Order: sequence, then structure tokens, then C-alpha cells
Amino acid sequence: MKKLIFTILILESFCAHAEIIKPVKNLILLIGDGMGPQQISLAQIYLNHAKKSPFVRKGLHMTNSDMVALSFTTPHGNLVTDSACSATQLATGKQAMSEMIGVDKKGRSAKTILEMAKQAGKSTGLVSDTRITHATPASFASHVPNRHLENEIAKQLATSDVDVMFSGGVRHFLPSETNNPQSAAYKKLRKIIPAHIGLKSKRTDSLNLLDLATKKGKSLVFDRQSLRDTKARKVLGLFTNSAIPNAISMKELSKNPSRAIPNLQEMTHKALEILSKNPKGFFLMVEGGQIDWAGHAGDAGAMLHEMLQFDETIKIVIDWAKNRDDTLVIATADHETGSFGFSYHNANIPKPSPFPGKEFKDIKFKPTMNYGNYNILDKLYAQKGDLFSVSKKFGKLSANKQNGESLCQMVNQITPFKLQKIECQKVIDDYNRPRSVDGPNLHSHTLGYNRDYSNKVHQFTNLISGVLATKQNVAWGTGTHTATPVSVLSWGPKSWTSQYTGFMHHVFLGQLMQKSLGVKEKTTLY
Repeated sequence: MKKLIFTILILESFCAHAEIIKPVKNLILLIGDGMGPQQISLAQIYLNHAKKSPFVRKGLHMTNSDMVALSFTTPHGNLVTDSACSATQLATGKQAMSEMIGVDKKGRSAKTILEMAKQAGKSTGLVSDTRITHATPASFASHVPNRHLENEIAKQLATSDVDVMFSGGVRHFLPSETNNPQSAAYKKLRKIIPAHIGLKSKRTDSLNLLDLATKKGKSLVFDRQSLRDTKARKVLGLFTNSAIPNAISMKELSKNPSRAIPNLQEMTHKALEILSKNPKGFFLMVEGGQIDWAGHAGDAGAMLHEMLQFDETIKIVIDWAKNRDDTLVIATADHETGSFGFSYHNANIPKPSPFPGKEFKDIKFKPTMNYGNYNILDKLYAQKGDLFSVSKKFGKLSANKQNGESLCQMVNQITPFKLQKIECQKVIDDYNRPRSVDGPNLHSHTLGYNRDYSNKVHQFTNLISGVLATKQNVAWGTGTHTATPVSVLSWGPKSWTSQYTGFMHHVFLGQLMQKSLGVKEKTTLY
């Protein structure tokens, strides 16, 4: 009898354990490109303390996760990653090198979690507010030696088995003849592609990848209404020539109920609607990609808007997944961008003020530093444009009009943090200062320390942000990426979320997601 009881207990324990390790049916991965802990802090502080915030809630949706972990993002052989490498490590669970897409450290194409899910009979999807051919979405469904081969990436995506792809980037799917408005190719495409999308091709060949996509069984949608109306199970949605408008622009566009371009939340909602029809489940990757772009530009106001938009997208996902025991939601980043943070300094130190309360009523508080006022938060959110657009607009002026006065006019039109003519002229002078051949690309006398940049536009925007930084109580450490560990947030069955804790590496995180979805291949841990 004792032996029988013991056997029953062993069987009960085994059954319980078997239930714990049962893979989930659906896995949704949200990637905030460039979203380090600092960026999360920016949005969280805004929601908690902005006095004029239009948001009635306090705190971010993402900070209400079931579990929190930190993940290192380093690539193979280098200190700092780019989006291609980091996304590839997440997608494949294998070490990768910088700028490679879906390729492991030995230069071999590596199967991704999306491809594994498809082989297992699940539906798959990619959503991004950048371009569908951009580094992060591309890493989950294509294999090329360099991220800049977007035309080849587009070809692989168009002929892939991915069920849902929603983003921008139609320019890489159009034949080169499209650039001639008199060509037959242009006239044919103009009949199916709405007017809000410019027909400018980046291809150098005559391939019409939209035709290849339809031959692969994909329905094509190019605007918000078509996205809403489609009943297709396989859809390629390309809504802009390049990227989806940034969060500040989309906030204004959203006031128009008949707008043509969907936002990140709408694309995500439709992807969930389509993919969830598969009884075997699905894998979906959603990217908030322009957090990174704001970080590169040193644009705190734009970054706040991008973070809030991404958080609203996370809400859509966790609302869909709540009360389900078959879905795991993971939110993380590929890396941090900008080495951003609120900071105190000794400029504009507040005047002495009475202590609150009665105990020290006869003594005035005399701060020795400026620790930042909550009013800064409302001013950041009140920003009406982005520094990248200012830089491009300023660059189109004739040389005799590229002066401090015109730059100040452009900057002061979009931000409550007003610049003086002398400050704007300093930006221009620093930008035109000769660069050191051996040192960093630019020595910013405005900022007082060296900074590296990924392109000339970012050089200019970072000089502007350097002047704005003191007024915003903001500090920027770089115009590129850092190796800061990023957050890993999870929602879903506790048997799985409990494993997404502590410190890990993105290679291990990639393997753990495969294991959670039940598609993991035999491989060694990082």
C-alpha cells in the first residue's frame, strides 16, 4: 500500500512538472529599438509627474510586467552591438557579428524562431514602424551578410512564408523603371498604390517584388482602410515609401479620422486579429524602431513620444493576451541608444525658497545645483517636431541663409526650450569646424567633450541637442549605441515568466524564447 501511494505521488509530481514545461501556443516579442532602462525612466517619470499630461494613467503599461530581467547585448568579437546583430541573436539564439542579418558568427545562415515556428505549423508576423527591410524585422526572416542589402532583403521577404508583414519601405519592392513617371511600370503601380505613397524605387533592377509577393499568396494593402477591411490570412502591408511617420507626426495625423497611414498600434492589432486564427498558434515580432532614431539624433522630446507610443502598443498586446494561459509576451530592446539620462548641473540654480512644513520655517533652502523641475516634462511633450527634420530643412537652405537666425527660427518653432541666436550660431560654427583625422568625427565645443556619430545629419542634431540639454536637464553620452544591459519584461504563464529573470545575454534569451514556444533546436548555451 505504501509503495502504491509513493508511486501515485511520483506520478502526480511528474504530471505537474509536465504541465509546467508545456510550451506556449503563442509568443509575441516586442522590441523597443534603442530602449535602455534610461528611456523607460524618461517615459515613467513623465507619466508620474508631468503636470499637464493628457494621459490620465500613472506609470507605464510595460512596468507592470510579471517578471523583469536584464540582458547583455554584446556581439561576437566586439564591445557594442548594432540592431542587425542584436536582432539576429534574439531571432536565432546564436552568436552573431555586427551588421549581419540572420547569419551566425561563422557566416552561416541561421534558422530563426520565426522560421522554426512556421515549420511547426504556426502563423508568423512582423510589424515595424521603420521599414520592413530594416535591420530588426529583416533579421527574423532573411539572411544576408550585411544589413544595407535592403533590396535583397526585400526579395527574400516577398518570397518568404511570413503570413503578415506590416511596415513601410515600398521603395525596395518596386522596379527601377518606376522612377520614370512616364513608364509603363509607374502607370501600372500608380493604379494600385494610393497617392500618399511616393513611387520612388531604390532597386537597380526590373524586379517587381509586389508581383512576386502576390504569386506567393500574399494580399497587398497600402492604406489604413484596406488594412482594416482585409480578410486575408496572408498580407503584405506597405504604407509608406520609407519609414512610417514618427510618433510626433503620427500624433498630429491621428486627429484626422480619414488618414491613410496606420500607426503602430493599429498594425499590431490587425496582426493579432489575423494570426490568432491559426489553431496551432503564432509567433509575432513588433518593433518600435524610432526610439533608436530619436536617440541617435539626441532628441529627448521625440524620444518621449516614441516611448509613449511603444507603451500604448504594449498595452494592446497585453490586453489581448491577458487571462490566456497559452500566450507569452516578451518586451525588450536590441540595445540602448544615446547613453541618455536626466541630470543635474550648476546652470540656472533655483533661487532660495522657504522649507515646507513648520520645523524649519525660518530657514530658506539654498540648493547648490539645478536638479530639474517637473515643468520640463510638459515642455518635452509639447515638442511639435523632431530635430532630424530641422536638420534636413536647414540643409536645404542656400548657403547665405544658413545662419544662427534661421536655425533658431526652425528650432524654436518646434520646442518650448528656446534658443538664442548666439547659441544657434555656435552650433553652426562647431559643425563647420575642421574634424580630426585620427580622433572622433567631431569635437563639440558646445558640449565640451568628444562625441562620435553615425552620419552627418546626426552630427548636426547632436550639436543642437547639446545646447538644448542644459535647458532640459538632460545628458547625452553618445550619438550612437551603448553596451548598457537592457530590460526583459514578460507576461504570461508563471511557469515560463519565472524563467525570464536575473541577468542573461540576448543569445540565451533567443534560445529561451525558442524553448518557450516549443521550437528550440539542439544548441549550446551562450
